[in-house]
Amino acid sequence: MKNDQVDKVLLNLDEYCAYLGIGKTKARELLKDPRCTYVIRIGNRLYANKRKLDKWLDINSGN
Repeated sequence: MKNDQVDKVLLNLDEYCAYLGIGKTKARELLKDPRCTYVIRIGNRLYANKRKLDKWLDINSGN
């Protein structure tokens, strides 16, 4: 991931995959889950709010 992408608030699918180190199929599965609290929908596109994602990761990783 490039340095200019680290400061972005919303991550598109490719950036989300790179950030988490997962494939697109798993990423879409996670983003489409109705319980997912960090997803932003703009039209038919799904984005991950990086700040909320980081909080979610902290909570779910036991940190």
